[in-house]
Amino acid sequence: MGVTTAPARSARRVKRPGRLIAEIICVVIAGMVAFPVYWMVLSAFKPTGQIQAENPRPWTLTPTLEHFERVLSGEGFAMFFLNSVIVAVVVVALSLLLSFLSAVALTRFNFKGKTVLLVMVLVAQMVPVEALTIPLFFLMRSVGDVAPAFGTNHLGSLILVHLAFSLPFAIWMLRGFVAAVPQELEEASKIDGASRMRFTWQILFPLVAPGLVAISVLAFIHAWNDFLFAKTFIISNTENQTLPLAILVFFKPEDTDWGAVMAGSTLMTIPVLVFFILVQRRLVSVMGGAVKG
Repeated sequence: MGVTTAPARSARRVKRPGRLIAEIICVVIAGMVAFPVYWMVLSAFKPTGQIQAENPRPWTLTPTLEHFERVLSGEGFAMFFLNSVIVAVVVVALSLLLSFLSAVALTRFNFKGKTVLLVMVLVAQMVPVEALTIPLFFLMRSVGDVAPAFGTNHLGSLILVHLAFSLPFAIWMLRGFVAAVPQELEEASKIDGASRMRFTWQILFPLVAPGLVAISVLAFIHAWNDFLFAKTFIISNTENQTLPLAILVFFKPEDTDWGAVMAGSTLMTIPVLVFFILVQRRLVSVMGGAVKG
C-alpha cells in the first residue's frame, strides 16, 4: 500500500509547480479582462475632478451619482433604450427560429445543392463586416423604396442586417446539435405515432435547447452592442437611434464628458449581465457538453 502511494504523492508534487503557474496565468488574464470593466464602473461613480486628475487613482472615497443622473435625464434616453431592446429581442427570436429550422433541414433532409448551400453559409462568415457595410447601406436604401419599414432610418434595417450576420454561425452551430440527436429516436417516435412536426418541436427542439441558448447569447450581445450598423443605417431619424448612439452625444472635440460616457456604458452593460444570468445554467451545460465531446 505504501509502495503505491509514494509515487502518486511524488507525481502530485511534480505537477504542483506547473499547476500553480497555470493558475497564476489564469488569474493575470482574468485581471486584464476585468480591469477595464472595473475602471468603467469606477469612473461612472467618480466625481468629475477625480476623473480629469493628472494622476487618477484606482479608487474613490467620494462616490457620486451625478453622471448617471445626467445620462438618465438626457433627452430620449428611454426611447433609445427601448429601440435597443426591440432590435435585440427580435434578432434573437428570429435567429433562434430560422437557425433551428435551417439546421433541421440541412441535417435531416437530402436535397440537391445541399453541399453548395453549406459552403455558402460558411463563406458568409469569412467576409469582414466592414467590407459589407457600404454595399449593405445601398441595399437597405433600395429596400426602403419597396418596404419602408426595412429601409434606412428604420429599426427594420438593423434587424435585417443583424439577422443576416447572426444566422450563418447559428446554423453551423445548431447543425452539430441536431446531428447529435440519434436518427433512431425519430424512427421510434414515428412508430409511436408522432408526426415529423411533433417530433421536431416536442422532442428535437428541447434536446437542442443548450445550443439555442448559446446562439441567443451571441445574437443578443452582437445586436445590443452594435455601433457600426446603427451609425450607418440610422442617419437622420433620431427617434430610431439605439443606445450606442445615445452615448455618442457625450463625446465632444474639446471637452468629452467621460463620467457620462462611463455611466452610460455601465447602464448598457446591465441588460447583458441580466440576460447572461438568466441563461447561465443552460450555457454551462453547453460548455460541459463541448468538453465531454
